[in-house]
Amino acid sequence: MTPQIGTVLESGNRSATVTRSTRETDVTVKLRLDGTGEAKIDTGVGFYDHLLSSLTHHSLFDVEIQAKGDLVVDEHHTVEDVALVLGAALAAALGDRSGVARFGDAAVPMDESVAQAVADVGGRPYSVIKLPFRGKRAGKMPLDLIEHVFESFARGGGVTLHIRGKGRNDHHLAEAAFKALGRALRAACEVDPRRSGVASTKGTLG
Repeated sequence: MTPQIGTVLESGNRSATVTRSTRETDVTVKLRLDGTGEAKIDTGVGFYDHLLSSLTHHSLFDVEIQAKGDLVVDEHHTVEDVALVLGAALAAALGDRSGVARFGDAAVPMDESVAQAVADVGGRPYSVIKLPFRGKRAGKMPLDLIEHVFESFARGGGVTLHIRGKGRNDHHLAEAAFKALGRALRAACEVDPRRSGVASTKGTLG
């Protein structure tokens, strides 16, 4: 964990609490991988809360997020830092990442929209996002920040992430993408009972 992302307050048993405090935001994330999909999320950006709750529900992680940011400026800093800290919490909860499936993918439809997410939690941060939104905002959230959310999450979590989708309704497309990511992460983070050590022929990740 780099100091630029946050401070791990506790970790172990596939769970973690990470905090990040700057002049722009104050964010705390609690994450439990072996949960039931319980979400307690308050970022101050309603549509973002909705998307993160959808991700949580479909990942079956338990996630608590408390964030206060300089929303009087705009939503950018809050949205970005929450994604960074959520990723950092995932990295801390995974520990050395031994025994997990590592890869996961899912496609989720929502009416006329469909999104696919492919994730590798092997410690290599990279993202390719192709979500052709038509408008500028959904609720109070600028839609151009959604790509940045996934990029920041991938960076914080050491996740390679490919997400793409299509649809006419921006709300549907965004929600489908977050649900697909949740299901892909669930698969990638599952413990594989036949796996000894890390899922890499190199014997190490990263």
